[in-house]
Amino acid sequence: MFGVLFEQTADGQRYIDWLLSGLGWTLALAFFGWWIAFAVGLVVGIGRTVQNRFFAALARLYVEIFRNIPVLVQMFLWYFVLPEILPDSLGNAIKQIPPPWGSFFPALLCLGLYTAARIAEQVRAGIEALPRGQAEAANALGLGGYLTYRYIIIPQALRLIVPSLTSEVMGIYKNTSVALTIGLMELTAQARQISEVTFQTFTAFGAATLIYLALALIAYQSMMLIDKAVHIPGTAHARDIRDQELTAEVPQGGVLPDAMEVVK
Repeated sequence: MFGVLFEQTADGQRYIDWLLSGLGWTLALAFFGWWIAFAVGLVVGIGRTVQNRFFAALARLYVEIFRNIPVLVQMFLWYFVLPEILPDSLGNAIKQIPPPWGSFFPALLCLGLYTAARIAEQVRAGIEALPRGQAEAANALGLGGYLTYRYIIIPQALRLIVPSLTSEVMGIYKNTSVALTIGLMELTAQARQISEVTFQTFTAFGAATLIYLALALIAYQSMMLIDKAVHIPGTAHARDIRDQELTAEVPQGGVLPDAMEVVK
């Protein structure tokens, strides 16, 4: 079924080389986009929890804007609209960036800032999940707000949110496919090109699906290893909590629930 991928193209390459080229752009977009998202999301997430109302309002405004606008619309705004609203010299310079970089950089900013809004909410939830006594103890030791966040709050919050960040890591790989709409020949775009040339739609997109699945599984296993390495002693993993809940629901020792006991 996948034999067509090893056939030669008109330019002397093989169709699988097209997929590998698209995979390279997908990995680059997801990798660098993730670090932009993590850095911006960490700052915005902290801003959502500070006492300063001005910075908290700015952080909330960022989250509401970037999280609630569809990623496809944001992709078009970065690629088509941004060069038009900037000064002519800067806008023309952006338009003259040669391909594929002219599509790569807008897609990188779009995915990075969009995912940052989602990560910011994860960071905020992690900070708010910590006991208030952590910050109170830091204040009692004479630590200021910056040092409290740097040495007490943030290290613990990041360790708590590793499981929830797993979905964001896998999500940014999948969202890279939106970049095909602005001309970046990533994995999905290459699969579509193979489909149009060979008319083997199932083969082209089937191979792309398997690659996306492999990326998701690798990301999931990597995040689980990180979670295991940074796990805070004394707190339960999400899997352990689920197993405990399921065990509690099953009657032990053959004892029937009260509603099923026979009245003698």
